[in-house]
Amino acid sequence: MSYVVLARKYRPRRFDQMVGQPHVVQALTNALAQQRLHHAYLFTGTRGIGKTTISRILAKSLNCLGPDGRGGITAEPCGVCPACTAIDADRFVDYIELDAASNRSIDEIRDLIERAAYKPSVGRFKVFMIDEAHQLTKDAFNALLKTLEEPPEYLKFVLATTDPEKMLPTVLSRCLQFNLRPMAPETVQDHLAGVLAAEGVAADAAALRLLGRAARGSMRDALSLADQAIAYGGGRIDEAVVRAMLGVADHAQAAALLQAVAARDGAALLAGVQVLRETGGSAAATLEAMATLLQSAAVEQAVPGALDESDPDTPAARALAAAMPADELQLVYSMLLQGRGELALAGDDLAALTMVLLRPLAFAPAGGAAPATPTRPRPLRATTAAATAVRPAAAPRVDIAADPDTALDAAAGPRATGGAPETAAAARRAEGYCAERTSAERRLSAGQGSDATVAIPRALGDRWDAVVQQLVELGRIGALTRELAQQAGLAGIDEAAQPPRWRLVVARETLRAPALSERLGEALASLVGTPLAIAVAAGQPDDTPALRAAAARARRLREAEQLLAADPVVQALLRDFPGARIVPGSVEPLDPSH
Repeated sequence: MSYVVLARKYRPRRFDQMVGQPHVVQALTNALAQQRLHHAYLFTGTRGIGKTTISRILAKSLNCLGPDGRGGITAEPCGVCPACTAIDADRFVDYIELDAASNRSIDEIRDLIERAAYKPSVGRFKVFMIDEAHQLTKDAFNALLKTLEEPPEYLKFVLATTDPEKMLPTVLSRCLQFNLRPMAPETVQDHLAGVLAAEGVAADAAALRLLGRAARGSMRDALSLADQAIAYGGGRIDEAVVRAMLGVADHAQAAALLQAVAARDGAALLAGVQVLRETGGSAAATLEAMATLLQSAAVEQAVPGALDESDPDTPAARALAAAMPADELQLVYSMLLQGRGELALAGDDLAALTMVLLRPLAFAPAGGAAPATPTRPRPLRATTAAATAVRPAAAPRVDIAADPDTALDAAAGPRATGGAPETAAAARRAEGYCAERTSAERRLSAGQGSDATVAIPRALGDRWDAVVQQLVELGRIGALTRELAQQAGLAGIDEAAQPPRWRLVVARETLRAPALSERLGEALASLVGTPLAIAVAAGQPDDTPALRAAAARARRLREAEQLLAADPVVQALLRDFPGARIVPGSVEPLDPSH
């Protein structure tokens, strides 16, 4: 006897053998038990989830005679009577399957209607099953409507489609519709384990997990892939065999690429893409694997401990959840999804993959860190033109060995005046407004907040704010270095160290990279004219330039709201229109520099 593929060999023959469709099975079982039978059924859903299978089981339930030949309509067909065996063998004359993909014209439907006039030859009911019903022409649908609405008592219609949106509303209204759902990967995995155990085929859990995911909710696809894996692996299914067969990216490699993204390590990213190029890896599969890991990492961040401990990807997902801030993770996830659609537009998909992976290094979430470069930064130098535009003379040389307060006062120097409006505007843009709409500001505007989010002025904070503003105005810090300076608080200056060490405290982990400290130290040394070092420690500062900017803006906002509330015109409007109010947060204060 010829080999029977798994999808056919293990096709369910009873309702209790159906997997993943309990809502449909329960409804049909109850209807058969109570004999409340509709004349037309419509089964919708993606391929390989059981539409045709349920149709055949329903036909057996309607025509089953029982083992003794005396049975009636039942929800549990016997499977041994002539009607059941004939339907299973696809030779029951009163069960007619019509493939609408190739028989879609009005002529085929007319022939079907003519056959409907004759009573069943051997069965209790005639069952007409129209597969891919959405492909029928409009004329064919219209010809079927009358018979579909009022068929003879011995006739039942079963329609199946993967695209119900293309069905005519007049047809949908005449049918009892059931939507078959795609099966969860875990459901597919469990069923595959049982099938392969019955076949005597060894398979590890990781391989079954890959097959369950690759099936995309279709049990038929899963069984077909299992057949292919058995042939590919010579009778054994393991993870390496399935990955090679499917071209699925190694999740360890995907995790390494994501760790490089989290660390802003461009060199590691390029090295990882080169490995893919040498091994023939798929760019699309790699992006899919990375997106899957990020999704698991997001779940871990939102609900710690919610991931499946048996999943081998769980440790990598937890490492990503710890290494990448939540906002940054969401941004990278969106970039990966968008990048999958861009692969087809590039001549070299791995080159496109490289651009997708480098993209998170060029962008950062609002209020978050911008990407750093993995290489040692070069010293930042302000141009003569910029220095002249901001200050009438070059920055003074400051003796760092002197009293720290005096040194910081000297470093602050005079501020830019109205003599350089373009440079002043550039400075305002450079300072940015990334912190202007932070939660701290919103709490300040409402008269709320905590010590962690409200600036507590300190002597060192006054002088650090002045130094940071001068560095920004001179153009000596930018991007991530500027973000570090604005989000950090000055904890002190260690004069005994060689060179002198300025101690900063910052909360965000990505801002504590050594490369950023070196870059900020070089910019500060160029300002004061003396070599120095920057030491950045973890902590929650209570006085930073960013907190001061947010507090200042919140103060201006409160003043603007008070002025608006005191305006006679506004007060008159509030009196004339009962229920009118000034929506909190809707007032935008004018920029005092304009």
